[in-house]
Amino acid sequence: MEAALYVVATPIGNLRDITLRALDVLALADVIAAEDTRNTRFLLTHYQINASRLIAVHQHNERGAAEKIIARLQGGQSVAFVSDAGTPGVSDPGALLVQAVRAAGLRVIPIPGANAAIAALSAAGMSGQHFLFYGFLPNKTAARRAALQTLSNYPFPLVFYEAPHRIVACVSDMCGELGGDRQVVLAREISKMFETIHACALQDAETWLLSDSDQQRGEFVVLVSGARTDQGLSADTLKTLTQLLDELPLKQAVQLAARISGAGRNELYQFALQMKKQKHEDGDSQRSEQT
Repeated sequence: MEAALYVVATPIGNLRDITLRALDVLALADVIAAEDTRNTRFLLTHYQINASRLIAVHQHNERGAAEKIIARLQGGQSVAFVSDAGTPGVSDPGALLVQAVRAAGLRVIPIPGANAAIAALSAAGMSGQHFLFYGFLPNKTAARRAALQTLSNYPFPLVFYEAPHRIVACVSDMCGELGGDRQVVLAREISKMFETIHACALQDAETWLLSDSDQQRGEFVVLVSGARTDQGLSADTLKTLTQLLDELPLKQAVQLAARISGAGRNELYQFALQMKKQKHEDGDSQRSEQT
């Protein structure tokens, strides 16, 4: 094999979801660098590939390990790099290693394969030629909501990864920030025994998860439909917003109206600004007539 770093995608669940080319690379590489040598040893043993060439490269030693791998490559060795599951460098370790190897003027060769986001998107049935892959949202509620707010106006599907212990809080925040009328697809344990792909309105997702604790297990891909671009606000929604604006500051009124109606926050905010502007202009007009 050529002296290069081979970035090898491995199965995300079912062990048969690996390419023939990936098996060839793992069998022939001089060294196999793995995020977790125990997980990779299991994969190699399943395919009767020698596991004695394993070394550990993970988020805690990636910079130091990169120097050793570069030395091996410069010495003419080939190195295969794998993460625990899926494609390295995509919400997994690997980016720093690849950067260092490329900076050293050495070759990096991708070996394509399984990817949870793409697998979930293919089964979601969400229309459109574009999507945004975000990966993991922040752990803390305030930061997570702030991140979601920045994404709320994108008109194409949003793709997230989420851990089981945060999934309920995550969909709750999504409902509040993105609007409950959006479509969501919860893809759990893709390609594994208990694979589940459930579609519903975002406002119903939390109830569905809480109705069965088993549906809160495993790793999730969460896909949310994009912001509406061709629908106006309903009369009931506008009435709700108007009443809230009479009692609350603009930002708070918009947030509450979005949660009540499921309408997009940006649409509500723009309408609220127009109302405020119109009210100000009407006030100026009345004062002008009085004088």
